[in-house]
Amino acid sequence: MQPALFLPTACQMNWLTLIALLSLGEALYLRYMAIEYAPVSLACQAGLDTWLCATFRLAIVLFNHSAFGYVALGMALLNLLRPSILLLTIALAASAFGLVLHNANLAGMAAALLMLSLARPAPAAE
Repeated sequence: MQPALFLPTACQMNWLTLIALLSLGEALYLRYMAIEYAPVSLACQAGLDTWLCATFRLAIVLFNHSAFGYVALGMALLNLLRPSILLLTIALAASAFGLVLHNANLAGMAAALLMLSLARPAPAAE
């Protein structure tokens, strides 16, 4: 008898879908309404102190260090080795940010590893 595969339940899939869409939506909003929108970008660089500018600055720092891609890839590798819903959630959110905010190489590899992790056996009950 083959072991059961790691498959999230229907409730977990609903939460994963929600988190993935919220992460993707926030990344798209941040990219197109702050980073690439010249009036907002210039105002933030001039020192405007709003939540959007704080998020803009944080995203730029994280982008410069490829944090989105590295977090996504690290969590996806851990999830491939030992499947977990928490690791899957973090990797999914980070890969959504990485794909939109120009860390596509690492985040794309993380997304491929996430797909592979669904073919892994579920962890044994302890």
